[in-house]
Amino acid sequence: MKKLILSICALFFVSILSAQSITTASAYFKTISEYYATIKDYEVDFEITVEKTESAGKLSFKAPDLLRMDYTNPEEQVICFNGDMLTIYLPESSAVLQQQVSTENSGAASLSTPQGLSMMSRYYTVAYETGQTAEPLDEGSDEMVVKFILSRKSAAEAFRYIKVAVNEQTKLIRRIEAVTPKGEEFIFNFYDYKLNQDLTDQRFIYDAPSSANNYNNFLYSE
Repeated sequence: MKKLILSICALFFVSILSAQSITTASAYFKTISEYYATIKDYEVDFEITVEKTESAGKLSFKAPDLLRMDYTNPEEQVICFNGDMLTIYLPESSAVLQQQVSTENSGAASLSTPQGLSMMSRYYTVAYETGQTAEPLDEGSDEMVVKFILSRKSAAEAFRYIKVAVNEQTKLIRRIEAVTPKGEEFIFNFYDYKLNQDLTDQRFIYDAPSSANNYNNFLYSE
């Protein structure tokens, strides 16, 4: 009888320890956001798929809110945010689009910044897609990630839901899948992060070709 009681107590104690080791999705996601907040700057290669259209390039970020995307596909296209002004150069149209915007409206790519992660936590409900345990990024992949799914709290948000895959070892975002209310899907893949390189503010100043046509306040133009 004594052995039975001891066994039950042991199982009860183990169950308590196991429960304590479980991290809620929102708490885990918060640690990712806090880690990104410690990063001074980074550069990372990206690939973006929107429906059947693909693009690629290099993204540069410097805290607190400097962001630049230099595309290799389409070649020479640039998106640059210097903290106040969003500048987009479209080489195929020989056009420069400029708009003063807030950091929260500086584009979908900002989801991979500390501000973007904080915004997601505020306006979306965070859950594990399948569970806390890391799993392959894709079927047959050796890269292990923790997968989250974020559901919008109100119909005012730009995306109906967002899936985020975080590398288990580096705690860096590997993939973002965002789906709009109309069913449009944006997929961001990030490769080969380079952290804390002491990027200068000059990196985020973009001088577009003088021959390009300029369009100001394009977000509010009819």
